[in-house]
Amino acid sequence: MQEITPSDTPVVRMVGITKRFPGVLANDNVNLTLHRGEVLALLGENGAGKSTLMNMLVGLYRPDNGEIYVHGKLAEINSPQDSMALGIGMIHQEFMLVGNMSVAENIILGMKGLPLVPPLAEIKKNITELSKRYGLQVYPDKIVHDLSVGEQQRVEILKLLYRGAEILILDEPTAVLTPGEARDLNEIIKKMLAEGKSAIFITHKMDEVMEFSHTVQVLRRGKSVNICPTASIKRIQDLANMMVGRDILFSLDRGPYNPGEVMLEARNLVMNSIAGGKRILDDVSFSLRAGEILGIAGVAGNGQQNLTEALTGLMMVNSGQVFIKGKDYTNKSPLQIIKSGVSHIPADRGRMGVVGDMSVGDNLSMKKYRTKELSNHSIIKRAWVRLFADRLIEAFTITTPSQDTSVKFLSGGNIQKTILAREIDSCGGILIAVYPSRGLDVGATEAVRQNIIKQRDSGNAVFLVSEELEELLMVADKIAVMFEGRIMDIMDVKDAKTEELGMLMAGVERRDI
Repeated sequence: MQEITPSDTPVVRMVGITKRFPGVLANDNVNLTLHRGEVLALLGENGAGKSTLMNMLVGLYRPDNGEIYVHGKLAEINSPQDSMALGIGMIHQEFMLVGNMSVAENIILGMKGLPLVPPLAEIKKNITELSKRYGLQVYPDKIVHDLSVGEQQRVEILKLLYRGAEILILDEPTAVLTPGEARDLNEIIKKMLAEGKSAIFITHKMDEVMEFSHTVQVLRRGKSVNICPTASIKRIQDLANMMVGRDILFSLDRGPYNPGEVMLEARNLVMNSIAGGKRILDDVSFSLRAGEILGIAGVAGNGQQNLTEALTGLMMVNSGQVFIKGKDYTNKSPLQIIKSGVSHIPADRGRMGVVGDMSVGDNLSMKKYRTKELSNHSIIKRAWVRLFADRLIEAFTITTPSQDTSVKFLSGGNIQKTILAREIDSCGGILIAVYPSRGLDVGATEAVRQNIIKQRDSGNAVFLVSEELEELLMVADKIAVMFEGRIMDIMDVKDAKTEELGMLMAGVERRDI
């Protein structure tokens, strides 16, 4: 990104921004400046205050103290509509699209000033011209739920450009993209910068910071601790150290690969789509042994999550069988599968992983309620719960004001640590982990990966779903690639190459690579 030089003209200045929540100082007198034609990478650990700061810039929160200037003028930003009127738009990690509407309908949804019957033919023509101009390859008549995740992200970008955004905030924009799609995104950003647009880029991928940005700003515990040109950073390790204040291991120690008996097996699993058309799971088979990590690669939406929900009893298959420790558990209930020794770290940590209004301590002990150590004839032993929760909070370095804090008030990374602690503690031989490090900072990611390897080295079987090829290549023993509900191939990690995995993720058969 260094070949495009930003101007000296600030388009956004955030001055002395402070934001408090109950028991938490989220932002503490933070200053931020974004120049015309610049990509600013905003880094920090989970809970450092990055999202809070950006949510104030797009009008989701209001600062308790401080001022925001846009194009040199003091701005009152009380809503996302206010920020959009100023040319500021945000692409969230979870896309804000309506699946059963077309691309064109999503792009104009909620726009002011349109007639009761919008001129769709003209709108589609403008969308097509804009998509060609930026190389976005978006077709206005397509229905959103028929698009790949990469295509949906292009729709989100196009939606902001169509509405006149000059300042884009991208939150983990490559988290759900193949390596090829990530490169395409980089080219799109370059085209926008060449026209004088600017971007704030939130990511935890160190190589992307080096490739995409001009300037790096680091937040730690709500304070801005470092601002520097990206070109001045010589090593990725130095960047990680700025974020967490310590050295990060970019390789992990692991014991020898010594697989044991088969712990989890799927035979010819088929799950049909309710709406008809392509199967959600199409003849999926694999086996997972004790002391082994099987990594599942693929762009989100290609059946990985449905497969894990079939394995954990949350969804039923139409045909095929699931065996756990040699016994048939096909279409058994989640409780039966939990009792068989399976732990599950779900993809949606907020909706399925925790109960937000319950305390951290109660969420940690949630799988112990049926045990004698926690309950006595349905009476909860509260003293035991407190001791148990304190032990896990310390062991997994969960940052929380207290174990009595509602878990919904924790940062995303600390919610994930809470789930990880509970599921690893209760693991009876099989751990199913779905995107366990998604959205986590480098320090938390390192801890998650170390804990997963500890499970494997202790003899447990780990089924690891990840969109991060780097993670799978670092952690897994074998990698299976899924595309449109099928397993394209299963290979030993020592034989896996990033480009080959990326092609399989895009649906190219191995014989054609």
